[in-house]
Amino acid sequence: MPPRLVILDRDGVLNAESPDHIKSPAEWHPLPGSLEAVARLTRAGWQVALATNQSGIGRGLFTEDDFAAIQRHIDERLATLGGRLDPVLYSPHGPDSDSPMRKPGPGMLEEIARRLGVELAGVPFVGDSWRDIAAARAAGAQPVLVRTGYGESTLAQGKDLDGVPVYADLAAFVDAWLAIHPEGPHP
Repeated sequence: MPPRLVILDRDGVLNAESPDHIKSPAEWHPLPGSLEAVARLTRAGWQVALATNQSGIGRGLFTEDDFAAIQRHIDERLATLGGRLDPVLYSPHGPDSDSPMRKPGPGMLEEIARRLGVELAGVPFVGDSWRDIAAARAAGAQPVLVRTGYGESTLAQGKDLDGVPVYADLAAFVDAWLAIHPEGPHP
């Protein structure tokens, strides 16, 4: 049985996407129902991890301390609803980097699996871009696409989407996921 784990991309899945990068907590705006969706997963016994490219750090647009402040803001908002993201991994590398930690490389997903001592087969990785789909496939996880963020343009490109389930948003994915997996936590 796959581990009780769901992995999320951040920008475009949990919060609104920004072409200018999200550089502060004030610029971070959750998508409707996304925080509640994470909280529903958490309360149902699922561990929810985050794997996000943050090239703005590598480009000098914001710092790792700024990223940490945004993440604290997210964590506080989630905690009020009973939700949690753990672990949170990010790649500060720019788009020209060949680091395996930057999606479409599988590095962040593999590191999550290593930290948790699990295999990724059957574990959904919910994203909004072909990079997320490619990273999930390379790591052996199940890619899931949402239409929020860059999801609609990813769909329009039609780039290798065979076998990738598509949902309107994170809340719709969680509705479907919990309907398929209604059982409580496993010992």
